[in-house]
Amino acid sequence: MLSVGWDQVFAWRLGRQFVAAPTAGSAEDVATRLAGVQAQVASAAEMAVAVRSPDSHGLGVGEALAAGTLIKTWAMRGTLHAMVPEQAAAALSLIGSARTWEKPSWQKTFGATPAQVAGLVEVVSGVLAGQVLTRDELVEAVLAEPGFAHLGEQLRSGWGAVLKPLAWQGALCHGPARGSKVTFTAPGDLTPGWKGIPEPEIAAPALIRAYLGAYGPATPAVFDAWLSRNSVRTTVLRGWFAAMGDALTEVDVEGRIGWIPSEFADDLAAATLDGGVHLLGPFDQYVLGPGTADTVLLPAEHRSKVSRTAGWISPLVLVDGRIMGTWEQVDDTVVVSTFDARELPERALTAAVNRLAAATGTPGLGVRAS
Repeated sequence: MLSVGWDQVFAWRLGRQFVAAPTAGSAEDVATRLAGVQAQVASAAEMAVAVRSPDSHGLGVGEALAAGTLIKTWAMRGTLHAMVPEQAAAALSLIGSARTWEKPSWQKTFGATPAQVAGLVEVVSGVLAGQVLTRDELVEAVLAEPGFAHLGEQLRSGWGAVLKPLAWQGALCHGPARGSKVTFTAPGDLTPGWKGIPEPEIAAPALIRAYLGAYGPATPAVFDAWLSRNSVRTTVLRGWFAAMGDALTEVDVEGRIGWIPSEFADDLAAATLDGGVHLLGPFDQYVLGPGTADTVLLPAEHRSKVSRTAGWISPLVLVDGRIMGTWEQVDDTVVVSTFDARELPERALTAAVNRLAAATGTPGLGVRAS
C-alpha cells in the first residue's frame, strides 16, 4: 500500500487536471482528462476548458460538439456533460446498468413504467434515425404513437427526466442547437465511429481508470457518487474495481483508503505543492469529481458557499489545491471572497487573475476582495 499526504494528492490532481499545468491541447483533450465536462450551463463548460488552456485561441466546446468530436448527453448524476464518444458510451453503460427507471419510486414520480420506457427507446430510435428534431418535434412524433399520449407533460419537461433513460440506453443525445431551441438526434448520426453502448463489464475499467486518473485516490463509493449518486449496487461496484487487479494501487491518504491507477503511483508519491492560487469557473470538475461533501477539499462549514441553491456551483478559489473561497466577475474586476476573510498572497493572486484574463480573452482584469 502506498502512503501519501493530502498535499501530495492535491498537487497531483492540480497537475493531472491541467490546472497547475495548462495544456495546449484541444477541448477534447481536456474533456478526456476530466472524464467529461459538465455542460448543464454551456458557458461553464467553455470556461472549464478555457482556464486549462494557455490562451483563448483554441477551439472550444461548442466547436467540438458541432464537429461531433464531443457528445452532449445526460450522463453523470443525470446532468448534461460534454464527453468524448468513447467515455460517453462507457458512462451511459454504467449509469444505465443501475436501471433506476425500473424502481417504484421513479415510476411513481415520473409516471412511466419500465415497459413504456422500453417502448420509448424503440419509438424514439426510429423517429430520430437520420433526423435532428427539436424537443417539440420529437414529443409530437412520440405522442402520435399509440400508448404514449399520457406522457406529454413529462416528455416536455425541461428537466428531461423521462428522456434520460433513453439517453442512457443510447437512443438519443443532444444535437446542434437550432437558434435558442434544444435539439435531439441519434448518437450514431452525430458522432463518426459511434460504436453503441458497451456491456458494463467492458465499460467499467475504462471509466474507472479515467475517473481515478483525475480525481483519485478514491473508493468505489466515491466513484459511484460521481457517476450515479450511489445508484449502482455495492457488490457490483466492488466487483468492477476488483476485476482491475494490479492496474489499481491501494493508497492510504492520512487514514483514508482509496485507489489510483498504478501507472500514476510514482507521480503521486513525488508530487509537491508550490503555493499557487488558481481561479476556476462555475460547475468545475475539480470539485464535482470528488464531490462537494469531501471535507478535506471543501470545509463542511463553507460548503453552502460553493454548493448553492438550485444546484448552482460557484466559481472556485484554490490555494494549494484546497478550496478557500469563491469569486465573481463584476465588469472588469474579479471580486474574490475568501473563507474566513483570509488574505491571499498578492503575487500569486495577481498571477491567477492574469491567467484567467488570458484564458478567457478578457485582458485588463483587476482584482479586489469582497
